[in-house]
Amino acid sequence: MTRRLIVRPAAEADVVEAFRWYEARSPGLGAEFIRELEACFARIETNPEIYAEQYRHARRALLRRFPYAVFYVIQPDTVDVIACFHARRAPRRWRARV
Repeated sequence: MTRRLIVRPAAEADVVEAFRWYEARSPGLGAEFIRELEACFARIETNPEIYAEQYRHARRALLRRFPYAVFYVIQPDTVDVIACFHARRAPRRWRARV
């Protein structure tokens, strides 16, 4: 069963912030970040249980090229992306979203 992937508003804000940061460093790098993020979303949507639970029922998928992690929760009909954080940020920030 394929669940629909939903990016919550707080996670969308995380993505916009990261995109702007990368794009300010080098034009086009933000677009590369988005492509890598979309590939990660596709892996999650295809097989959401492949990644281990990190906190409560939240799971973490790491981007391959960028030091970011996607945190998500599997629901009966959807996969809810709750955060997209730099891997070195304090975990309390994303845990408050679970």
